[in-house]
Amino acid sequence: MGKKVKKEVKPPPKDVFDPLLIESKTAATVVLMLSSPEKEVLAKACDALYKFASKGDENKVTLLGLGAVERLYKLISHEDPIVRRNAIMVFGIMASNHDVKKLLRELDVTSSLISQLAPEEDVVIHEFATLCLAHMAVEYTTKVQIFEQGGLEPLIRLLGSPDPDVKKNSVECIYLLVQDFQSRAAVRALNIIPPLLELLKSEYPVIQLLALKTLEVISKDRETRIMLGENKGLDCLLRILETNEFSDLHAEALAVLGNCLEDVHALQLIQQTGGLKKLLSFIGVSTVPDIQKNAAKAITKAAYDSENRKILNEEEVEKYLINLLEIDNDEVKVAASQAISAMCENLASKHAFGLQGIPQLVQLLSSDNEEVKEAAVTALANLTAASPRNARAVAEAEGIKPLVNTLNAQRDGAIANAATVLTNLAMQEPFRINIQSHGIMSVLAEPLHSTSSQVQSKAAFTVAAFGCDADARTELRDAGGLRPLVELLCSKNEEVRRNACWAVMVCASDELTAGELCRLGALDILEEINLSTGRKNNFSEAALEKLLDNNLSRKYSQMGYLSSSNIITDGFYDCGQIKPGEKFLSLEELSMQELTDHRAVIFINAKPQEDLEVSSYEQAILSPSISRKGSREKARKSKGKKEEEKSKEVIQITPKVQDEIKLENSQWLPPPDFILLDYINNASKIILPLTTTREQVVALAQLVADKMGGPIERDKLHDFSWELHISEIEFELKCNVVPIGKVKKGTFYHRALLFKVIADRIGIGCSLVRGKYNRAWNEVKLVDDSPQGIAGLLLPPHEYIVDLMFAPGFLIKQGSAEADQYKNI
Repeated sequence: MGKKVKKEVKPPPKDVFDPLLIESKTAATVVLMLSSPEKEVLAKACDALYKFASKGDENKVTLLGLGAVERLYKLISHEDPIVRRNAIMVFGIMASNHDVKKLLRELDVTSSLISQLAPEEDVVIHEFATLCLAHMAVEYTTKVQIFEQGGLEPLIRLLGSPDPDVKKNSVECIYLLVQDFQSRAAVRALNIIPPLLELLKSEYPVIQLLALKTLEVISKDRETRIMLGENKGLDCLLRILETNEFSDLHAEALAVLGNCLEDVHALQLIQQTGGLKKLLSFIGVSTVPDIQKNAAKAITKAAYDSENRKILNEEEVEKYLINLLEIDNDEVKVAASQAISAMCENLASKHAFGLQGIPQLVQLLSSDNEEVKEAAVTALANLTAASPRNARAVAEAEGIKPLVNTLNAQRDGAIANAATVLTNLAMQEPFRINIQSHGIMSVLAEPLHSTSSQVQSKAAFTVAAFGCDADARTELRDAGGLRPLVELLCSKNEEVRRNACWAVMVCASDELTAGELCRLGALDILEEINLSTGRKNNFSEAALEKLLDNNLSRKYSQMGYLSSSNIITDGFYDCGQIKPGEKFLSLEELSMQELTDHRAVIFINAKPQEDLEVSSYEQAILSPSISRKGSREKARKSKGKKEEEKSKEVIQITPKVQDEIKLENSQWLPPPDFILLDYINNASKIILPLTTTREQVVALAQLVADKMGGPIERDKLHDFSWELHISEIEFELKCNVVPIGKVKKGTFYHRALLFKVIADRIGIGCSLVRGKYNRAWNEVKLVDDSPQGIAGLLLPPHEYIVDLMFAPGFLIKQGSAEADQYKNI
């Protein structure tokens, strides 16, 4: 504020008084002079303030605090051209200050400044008005104001001004304005290309540079590129690249050219004129990182089109890009890697990079620069996609360890693409085993927790690729990776959800992992997904079925079907069909319920537990029953006795006793059913010696029917009081859970279940199907005998339903009227 601003008035014309010396002691005094009615005083005050403000930003802030901006604003539209010019000069110099710009926006000076760009105005006014607009156009709101107030047209006209400062300020302002897409379309309509190309001939490098930068932005639009071609713009750019004295413009010229090369026509034109060879050779010779980077970016943009990739491959662009990977500059390495990624869509280029570029890319995985790492691994992902040869090259370049390490990278793109490369390598078993030895499943646990849908999707996909190995599943389970995997089933992203379903399907291949997935809620989530037509997918249905394959009780309850590959083991139970969304209770939970009139739960457990002793407390509860060990021994000794006597030896089931029974793995299991065990042993002795499967099926059907009340006449089916019999057993056991060996009068679903249980134990393949109204049946596939006279002819198997009720052992051909009648009696 204490700085002085001094200005002497020039001699006036002869018809006025002698000149007076005007001297101000402080800036405040000069600001006050801006309110003078005298034109000469106003002009000289503005000139003094211009010089004062030019000395530094501190002075601009001083003038702002003194209210100079508001007073000057009134003067930029003054009727006197000298006053108007000098006021705009002060604005132009002061607008570089942030606080001044803010006040200028509030005063809405852009409209007044644009009005000063008229052709008849003084060139100095043009210079400082465009300077002020260029300073202000940095802000988005001012960009909008200039566009809406019609500022583009006068600015483009001033590109042809004879004054280089006006040109420079105008093109700089336009460059800032075209960052917005509306302005890009507007300048194209105003035919900006010819004046910009003319600026490339300027003797001032700063003007050439700003013109190129503006061309780079607006040439992102295809229509503008067409105009650039029509105005011989490509020739101008190539001439710049061929001129050594323009070396400081080469990087920007390449950036513009890169946009142009996105169009096939432009690339063909450059190739036909020999410009493409010159361009590539220029890349090979240059040692300027910015030029090398922009050249690689130009190739990347061109390579988005298949025809362009073909042309670039013909010019052997691959060798230039591989060389750029060796440059000691991270930005160049990133650009070269991205260009390789784009060129990989061409099979010939992919092959060429596989022969030479993969080792260099693998080395970049160990870079300290995360962007370099991401670009390199992305290139490897594209190179190894559907290319076993390139996948092998990655492994041979010792890329597996750095790829696994990249799963811990900081950038999501690097993690996702590292997972992709590892998945591509896993298609070949030796590499999959090698990758597993590096603990990939443990490492994947963290990416599965990522918030990025891209990372989630690729991580789940990688789990699916490696989850086929039992050790890998164990590793994932131990690393806590199953919980986040299950959580991904709830993702709103379709790809994430699909890949998570796929991974769950693969991981559910063993009972332990499937059990853990169910414990974490995977089964319930998959059921919910499959109820939604918008969310379900092929993998969600397959994953649910795979989980159910390791939980056959639930599968049969929900789906009403067990295939021949679904082997019923001890611990299975049939609680009937449950409705969608209804909670599926465990056998332990069912056994703890009060006795009801609901359908009995039939369980299977023929596993002897000789090592378990019955406590005296249990003896009292079970009296007059005997211990498990004693009952088993007595069952062996009493083969000749009636079945009724055997049934008395079976442990009675009570909820209290069930609480006490534990297996070695601490999982609850009901006591053994020794009657069922005898059934299985007898079946093994009687049925297995039979020579054909057909004979075995018939014999087993007859055995099952014999144990379940024998054959029933069709017209007396309603007199077969199996419900009363089951109720008596439930009342006897004081429990809804009944061992199948206790059932002596069984209907369709009891007999079909017993048939399936024994068939699975002795190796007869059959399915179990639940029908309506207490119906259930078994389906077997049998090969008919060869036609007479054609020995050795192998016929396809036919499917039969096994009659267990009316004519036990009779085989009903699937699809026949008899089969439909059996199912729907």
